[in-house]
Amino acid sequence: MPLLASSPEVLQLCSAKTPFPIKDKSPSAEKVKSLPKLPLKDVAQKHQLWVSATSSSSFSHPMMPILLSLRRGQASVSYAQSLSGAPETRLTTLDNGLRVASEETGHATCTVGLWIGAGSRYESEKNNGAGFFLEHMAFKGTKKHPQTALEQQVESMGAHLSAYTSREHTAYYMKTLTKDLPKAVELLSEVVQSCSLNEAEIEQQRSVVLRELEEVESNLQEVCLDLLHATAFQGTALGHSVLGPSSSARNLTRQDLVDYINSHYKAPRMVLAAAGGVSHDELVGLAKSHFSGVSFEYEGDAVPVLSPCRFTGSEVRMRDDAFPLAHIAIAVEGASAASPDIVPLMVANAIIGSYDLTYGGGKHLSSRLARLAVEDNLCHSFQAFHSSYSDTGLLGIYFVADKNNIDDMMHWSQNAWMNLCTTVTESDVARGRNALKASLVGQLNGTTPICDDIGRHILNYGRRIPIAEWDARIDAVTPKMVRDICCKYIYDKCPAVAAVGPIEQLPDYNRMRSAMYWLRF
Repeated sequence: MPLLASSPEVLQLCSAKTPFPIKDKSPSAEKVKSLPKLPLKDVAQKHQLWVSATSSSSFSHPMMPILLSLRRGQASVSYAQSLSGAPETRLTTLDNGLRVASEETGHATCTVGLWIGAGSRYESEKNNGAGFFLEHMAFKGTKKHPQTALEQQVESMGAHLSAYTSREHTAYYMKTLTKDLPKAVELLSEVVQSCSLNEAEIEQQRSVVLRELEEVESNLQEVCLDLLHATAFQGTALGHSVLGPSSSARNLTRQDLVDYINSHYKAPRMVLAAAGGVSHDELVGLAKSHFSGVSFEYEGDAVPVLSPCRFTGSEVRMRDDAFPLAHIAIAVEGASAASPDIVPLMVANAIIGSYDLTYGGGKHLSSRLARLAVEDNLCHSFQAFHSSYSDTGLLGIYFVADKNNIDDMMHWSQNAWMNLCTTVTESDVARGRNALKASLVGQLNGTTPICDDIGRHILNYGRRIPIAEWDARIDAVTPKMVRDICCKYIYDKCPAVAAVGPIEQLPDYNRMRSAMYWLRF
């Protein structure tokens, strides 16, 4: 353990009349041996020279951790200080309703993007997959820049242009040098507003989308979670897959894509977000130049209103004994993104945690379910998840197990839920709070995750919730709150279950339903 600067050992070493007791006979060590005696206040200032002098030799000298700890101690910042010192997210709304949000960090790079409140939930059975298809078409050229010219523009800036589509959001974003922000915003505005939608390119992209659909079929986690949504929200728009069925990819026309853009790409449902070395005032000026023409009116005032998506306790099984492992997800209806219950549920999920065979720690893992998975070889991996949407959510556990351990893993997963509802302790909640805080802070490790966080928050909450506020909400969670909220969402509720692979051992649905409560005397 490094010694503290005020400890007697350091004071003795710094004031000793004899040279440092160095055993290393390398030339670098001789340089260190000849260094003059230094007062304590100069040690940390001089250690940089000492490190460079010994860079070619082994760092086995006992003074190294002492000097480095002194330097670290000078620059240390507490967790609370780092939260209070986080940059402010500024928000401006243009005349047409488009919102501009940014966080300035002073970096030499930045990420800027357009987040749109549109996704597979806004699609019908006929055009399901239109948003995903448009994502592919976005980079195939605009009315001003053909595909080759667009690619050259992006490459000449050394930028990274990307996009994604989810059930409720679509995003187009670019990471680039700060000095190229104006060009990046210009290109993004063209991609979103002036996509060429050339008939020849549409036909070419059909085969690309169909090939991606085939690739996704081999990703059993994606298949399992898509099936979970399909059965949990059956008969509603949230049951639609983001990628859409292969029939849509074959039959979507140019007019379908144009109608989708005209219906959903409206200014009040857009957020221009940026993070990094960006000036908010400059970003607002660029938004006015390039996005002030985005329409905010709907044809015939036909504003699309999302129909409520009911949750149905049910199951879907896709048995195939040729697969080596079973992929299973069980979930109940969770809280919406803006619900005050979401923080206790996030703490509850952090208590259950996650596990993978590659984890170290074995039976000493903090999660009780993870310890059981190790000791009894219950599964290859599991994770607790909470997918939140504007008015509902899915709270569940997904696991991958051998065909002979499915019954046991399902039993202990539901047992973990029952423990949350009845016997969760203060130590469990404290651990969950710390794990959740670390996860939230660790996710924001660059300009792109921060920019994505800003865009989604503005669409979900109308503002960016700062980390300090999340921290305060998490600290306010108590064991009684976790028990009450988990009873509200989990206890004696009908689950939705999706299973893929060799699932012969998966219990009957009625048995899984009966494990959602305890009879205790």
